[in-house]
Amino acid sequence: MKTGVKKPSSSWYCFFGIVMANNAIEIKDLCFTYKNSDVEVLKDIDLSIEEGKFTVIMGRTGAGKTTLAMLPNGIIPQLVEGTVKGTIIAAGKDSSKYRVQTMAREIGLALQDPETQIFGRTVDEDTAFGPRNYLVPRDEIKERIKSALNKVRLDGYEKRQTSQLSGGEKQRLAIAGILAMDPSIIILDEPTSELDPIGREEIYSTMVSLQKDQKKTVVAVEHSSQEISEKADNIVVLSDAHVVWQGSPKDFFRELDLVEKYGIKPLPVSKIGWELYKKGFITKDEVPLSVDDAYALVVRLLDGRKLEFSPVEAPKVEREKLIEVSDVHYQYDKSKEALKGVSFDIYEGDYVALIGQNGAGKTTLAKHFNSLFKPTSGRILVCGKDTRNEEPNTLAEQIGYVFQNPDNQIFSTSVYKEMEYGLKALKLSEEEMSKRIHEVAKLLDIEKVLEEHPFSLGKGERQRVAVASILVLKPRILVVDEPTTGQDWDGIQNMMKLIDELHANGTTIVMITHDMDVVATHANRVIVMAKGSMVADGSVRDVFKQEKALKDAYVARPQIPELSERLGLESMALTAKELGDALISTLEASR
Repeated sequence: MKTGVKKPSSSWYCFFGIVMANNAIEIKDLCFTYKNSDVEVLKDIDLSIEEGKFTVIMGRTGAGKTTLAMLPNGIIPQLVEGTVKGTIIAAGKDSSKYRVQTMAREIGLALQDPETQIFGRTVDEDTAFGPRNYLVPRDEIKERIKSALNKVRLDGYEKRQTSQLSGGEKQRLAIAGILAMDPSIIILDEPTSELDPIGREEIYSTMVSLQKDQKKTVVAVEHSSQEISEKADNIVVLSDAHVVWQGSPKDFFRELDLVEKYGIKPLPVSKIGWELYKKGFITKDEVPLSVDDAYALVVRLLDGRKLEFSPVEAPKVEREKLIEVSDVHYQYDKSKEALKGVSFDIYEGDYVALIGQNGAGKTTLAKHFNSLFKPTSGRILVCGKDTRNEEPNTLAEQIGYVFQNPDNQIFSTSVYKEMEYGLKALKLSEEEMSKRIHEVAKLLDIEKVLEEHPFSLGKGERQRVAVASILVLKPRILVVDEPTTGQDWDGIQNMMKLIDELHANGTTIVMITHDMDVVATHANRVIVMAKGSMVADGSVRDVFKQEKALKDAYVARPQIPELSERLGLESMALTAKELGDALISTLEASR
């Protein structure tokens, strides 16, 4: 099949007078500074990305990863201005000498925010946008649309309005648009940050397939560790604008101190392995990276001994019912029923994780709690108030909602004014408002930026501002939609520490998330959604044992619960500490 895309005639080209072979991207002496700034966000970068390999760029937020991703096809500095020093050769072309439109034929870039890349009214129109601009024949465009949508699990969505897609579905659509262009180099910036666990696996399996079967070069900027450790060929780590580490995933993720030093999430099974290594039970080379590795290692170490694990369960007490959901249906239009007869109760002190596939109805359901949406049929009571008869501002003291994208929530010209806005509706005194604002700002470590414009801050700080604007209202219930999306490991830990502290101080938490490690570590209850219906509800340990419900919801168990199940433990361990402590105790008892 013809692709309509011109390929380089050879993988050999001249670079500074030296003949280079088999490198899709060559970067030499690269420095970059954004316009109106004197801070170098990239410094002295020398980097070779091998043709036909899967390379991942990792590091803390602000390390320069996204900037580096936007340089090879010329988006920086042609569309995003700044000063570039050094040379970038991509697909055999010097990116400084070709327009973005020319480079895009060979280098496809999926940005972190899919909204910026969606132009079509319907899914098929958007997928076809790129190939049409490059005059790909009509029949071939149809084939490309079909193939691309199938690869990202959007087949059947062709005529769906793009405005009606969930955040995760939009992310998959943006990737489909890149795949439809059939570039030789694919660069993805946080491609799975909003996807369900199975969706992440599918996207990376697709990338591996393109890399191995079609010899595509794949480069991904990523915070997630598990898929990367299993599928990437190489890892490049950035820190403080420099490349500080390059090599294989196996070598990197076995160095737990190095992983944590650069703010990258450790693999849960590797954390167990690291403790075993420190205790002298295994060598560093035996530190596991996957559940399969960990299972084989534990079975060998136990050598027939039984592993005992008995978690301490919290005592059951009588609690007030705060949210009552009764046979709720919701329909966006005649073509899509987003909620189908959902019923459950949430009690004071609950820490609920609402999980399920993209488009399952999680966010739609949560927006009913504070009356942003009203049921087509059925009823929701929040602290005894029927949400059909209430407006969001009248429920603000009972329930606060933090949006997935903080930019959809922020509109004031300073952080202080953003936090003050909701308080004014409560008609509090200036003294009381100031007291609340400074208390919450201190809690969230944003005191120093109270007079700053919110959009001058980084995404992590903007997310804290969004949380702060809700917390000043002192709601009894806090709904947080994907609180860890797009954050590095430091940001995830800080955000979850805050939410845990709020819960410990009496706030009831409802958390929408695709991060199953976060669910296992923090929540005490899980509600599973699939195709608009509730398919499971119970404690984290109980729900993680329900394989069919998880499969229906495109949810995969995280590493430690999966390992526990494989080991046949009567009670499922949820965290590396739980399982690691039990294992080390068993091994030390027989030393």
